[in-house]
Amino acid sequence: MNKIVADAQEAIEGIEDGMTLMLGGFGLCGIPENCISALHQKGTSQLTCISNNAGVDNFGLGLLLYKKQIKKMISSYVGENDEFERQMLSGELDVDLIPQGSLAERCRAGGAGIPAFFTPAGYGTEVAEGKEVRIFNGKPHILETALTADFAIVKAWKGDRFGNLMYKGTARNFNPAMAMAGKITIAEVDELVEPGELDPNFIHTPGIFVQRIFQGKDYEKRIEQRTVRKLAN
Repeated sequence: MNKIVADAQEAIEGIEDGMTLMLGGFGLCGIPENCISALHQKGTSQLTCISNNAGVDNFGLGLLLYKKQIKKMISSYVGENDEFERQMLSGELDVDLIPQGSLAERCRAGGAGIPAFFTPAGYGTEVAEGKEVRIFNGKPHILETALTADFAIVKAWKGDRFGNLMYKGTARNFNPAMAMAGKITIAEVDELVEPGELDPNFIHTPGIFVQRIFQGKDYEKRIEQRTVRKLAN
């Protein structure tokens, strides 16, 4: 039951060219920085990456984009990465843009074993092209399929050797759903604690969903958009 691995390099063993990865995080909050850096250094390529965002230039998934290690992005918000824009417009990168709520639910459904669901989001737009439409309560809905991955890579605040995880703040937006949807789930954490130190009432991801865990290091935890206001006189 001890799922601890030494570091990110050991954690990503088995990730091969052409695989599909889920990577948690919201903007630059709660992203698995150590594992992304390890993949960047290893040079694993032809990846399909499922992530709410595509990082920024030269940070987060932006590192993998810069080295052209990603062949396809399945994302929601991608507006902060110039290299992503360049590759998408030039046709170098295959992109599937999904409404944010639909992306979250497709990941959650994958982890819950639900193959597909109907949602009104995206009806009447390019998102709905080629998808089944049904009417519920007088409103058209499109059929969206669940998402799963060969590996899910998440970032948590605290975890124990059994793989139980707690997230903090905005990091809970996508990490918990993605942790459930990977065939193998890797968790990097700020703090690796002893079993019993985590209050069972506040565990967000039970250890049954996690196969590998390690304590990360040297996190930058960048702020994507810093907004300030002047203090009133």
